[in-house]
Amino acid sequence: MNDFVFYFKIGWEHIINTKALDHILFIAALATIYLLKEWKQVFILVTAFTIGHGITLFLSAKNIINVETGLVEFLIACTIVSTALSNFFLKTFTLGSIRINYFLALFFGLIHGLAFAQTLKWILAEDQSFIVAWLSFSAGLELGQMLIVLIILLLAQVFVVLLKLNRRYWTMTISVIVLGLGLQMAVERWPWKEKRENSINISK
Repeated sequence: MNDFVFYFKIGWEHIINTKALDHILFIAALATIYLLKEWKQVFILVTAFTIGHGITLFLSAKNIINVETGLVEFLIACTIVSTALSNFFLKTFTLGSIRINYFLALFFGLIHGLAFAQTLKWILAEDQSFIVAWLSFSAGLELGQMLIVLIILLLAQVFVVLLKLNRRYWTMTISVIVLGLGLQMAVERWPWKEKRENSINISK
């Protein structure tokens, strides 16, 4: 199988997967403040996220930076919580008021890229081109993310535009769901929990 297709498929399956719920929730929190007519802004948003995780994906996969996996998973949960919370402070849906989302996508993309890098390192053979693997894996992720965004935008089109649900109610509803799941993930992934349990066992 062509290397590009192989790594593209892995990137796609890494995001279109029930095990990728954390990444899906983050994208949902980012995209829920937009409507289908604003798809160009969302495209820029997702691209900013891709650039962010592409940078740390490259650096981590090349062992230039190394962060403990448990800490990365916890930080990803924190990005979900932070993004969902930021939606509660959004009073209007003008371009200026939601511009902060571009910075959130780029900055938090750096954190998500650390998780993606583990997958790339595990499957990359020594005789294969890293650049091809990195670019095709990222392209698969990008397309998968676009599909998730499209689903969110279509749902917004149905509820907000067709069924006339208040746009703020729609955003708050999705954000509350994402926030609840994100908080649960953060608690479950608390990186110092295992160390604390070990210290308690030792003291006993």
